[in-house]
Amino acid sequence: MAEIAVLGFGVVGSGTVEVLDKNSAKVAKNAGQNIRVKYILDIRDFSDSPFHSLFVNDFETIVNDPDISVVVEVIGGVGVALEYTQRCLEAGKSVVTSNKELVAAHGYSLLKLAREKGVNYLFEASVGGGIPIMRPLVQCMAANQISEIFGILNGTTNYILTEMEKNGAEFEVALKDAQLKGYAEADPTADVEGHDACRKICILASLAFGKHVYPDLVSTEGIRSVTKDDKFFASELGYKIKLLGRARVVGDKLYAYVASHLIDKEQLLSGVEGVMNGVVVRGNAVGDVILCGAGAGKLPTASAVVADIIDAVKHLYARKWIGWEDGDPALLADPAQLETAWYIRTDAPKAKIEREFGDVIFAGESNGTIAFKTMMLSGKKINDILARGIKPLSIFRILV
Repeated sequence: MAEIAVLGFGVVGSGTVEVLDKNSAKVAKNAGQNIRVKYILDIRDFSDSPFHSLFVNDFETIVNDPDISVVVEVIGGVGVALEYTQRCLEAGKSVVTSNKELVAAHGYSLLKLAREKGVNYLFEASVGGGIPIMRPLVQCMAANQISEIFGILNGTTNYILTEMEKNGAEFEVALKDAQLKGYAEADPTADVEGHDACRKICILASLAFGKHVYPDLVSTEGIRSVTKDDKFFASELGYKIKLLGRARVVGDKLYAYVASHLIDKEQLLSGVEGVMNGVVVRGNAVGDVILCGAGAGKLPTASAVVADIIDAVKHLYARKWIGWEDGDPALLADPAQLETAWYIRTDAPKAKIEREFGDVIFAGESNGTIAFKTMMLSGKKINDILARGIKPLSIFRILV
């Protein structure tokens, strides 16, 4: 029997214990032995929980117990979660986590420590919730040279943008609705400013391209600038607006960024709506692989956590390699160098737009503003043109 501990009994932690209990027979069959939760660490009172007898409030109990072989870190953040993860790895215990912030910021050093100690550090649930993405990326697509990985990586922003499109809601109204339904936090900054998607694309890029991509080096924009008018104009052009995290190799340069994009309505990714996530991986042999599903939530995320627990138990005495080399500021190139088509909404005269941009496709006019699609231009070129007297009210890349 494998004995494990769970650090944190919030949404994901409680879901993990629930899945392990409810599906215990299936989990044991897949792991090759029974898995028992011996401890749950949380300082809050859960006396009414059916698992109340498992609670402890002293981390030392867990890290010093030689019978604990796998620890599940679902505390979140990079404070005590980092300290506890390091100490568990140092003690020869494998660690499973859903903590995207920790993996994005410290994944390289933690994976290095796990390798040195002969244990595993697994994090399937840190990106895409219940969507299996890590294993397909590093195992099923191992024969491919990856050129790009991108996707809808945040369910909160996708829900807001879907509501704006389907119901004609303005951003603040859609955000309030998401908060009332529990899809957005009281402080939604990490979601709507793109930080959550940034952490996730950093993890995917690190796996896909083999070097650590640090979040503070990634250009990140959120969705606050998207308006109801933009949704209307985008639809007129045949597109939907989605927040994408993207990592691309062009030539010998790696580009990573998070920004709102217009996606053609005919593309499968444009149909990923509500709180769902979708990821596209482009390989030189397999082509485009699209993975969609529940990107967050108690049981979907717990499903991925438990899959990693099973993997860790199966590989207690044989390290399962997953990881990347360290990165540095020179790794990433400026995404403004990339060429793409652009959507721009402005109150500039139509004649001036045509004179400055040349061939454009106009989406229409509303409330004194006009929207249009440009030809392929770099971000630097766009900025040079706009500096000549065209003030953008909205400006977004178009996925090509």
